[in-house]
Amino acid sequence: MRVNIPWRDRKAVAQLIDPDRAGEEMLVTAAEHAARAGVDLFLVGGSLTAVSVSSVVRRLKELTNIPVTLFPGDLTQMTEEADAIFLLSLISGRNPELLIGNHVIAAPRLRHMRDRVIPVGYMLIDCGSRTSVEYMSQTSPMPYDKHDIAVATALAGEMLGMKAIYLEGGSGAAMPVDPAMIRAVQSEIRIPLITGGGLDTPARIEEAFVAGADMVVTGNGCEQDPTLIHEACRVRDRLNHRTVIV
Repeated sequence: MRVNIPWRDRKAVAQLIDPDRAGEEMLVTAAEHAARAGVDLFLVGGSLTAVSVSSVVRRLKELTNIPVTLFPGDLTQMTEEADAIFLLSLISGRNPELLIGNHVIAAPRLRHMRDRVIPVGYMLIDCGSRTSVEYMSQTSPMPYDKHDIAVATALAGEMLGMKAIYLEGGSGAAMPVDPAMIRAVQSEIRIPLITGGGLDTPARIEEAFVAGADMVVTGNGCEQDPTLIHEACRVRDRLNHRTVIV
């Protein structure tokens, strides 16, 4: 099943599954709600995991027909069973291993599934709390209100050949990425814009979409309240309908 990142004529919702939290009961519940809601894709991965990512991907594909994309936090989280792979470059930081080093090591493993690799410019934004990504990557997040730096970084990612930009508030973020930052970045780039972290209410999800996000990613919010994914998809459908009508 081929995964396509939505362009500006259509909004999309992705649900992030952390393998370390993905017990059987959680996977079954998440899959049931996601299928009923009409989620566009699953993202599977985490900053650090001791669980087999392959088994999580396989189980999700058994439970639903929703495409499963890897969102790898490290090289151990690779599996050919996924429909696609977000090959993340942490362009907000200056850690060479996360800009190119790990990619060189992963390339031989990925060459047989290169048609499923989607290069993504990953930008960590300070959203009020220190996150696992910040600690594990040994990089500092971008300041919440430095929109000019975010725009320049996103543009650089696009010019380097990234197929999407991901503005990340981090798992368990105190607040989402500033809608004004989303708006500023979206107005300057020509590739899809994804955002996640802190999107734990329908209002926050709608605010991100209206600001210009092409895809929103929900994670912790759906673990705490599985019905949130239904609300996210309702917001998406309403905005997509409005776009078609206009």
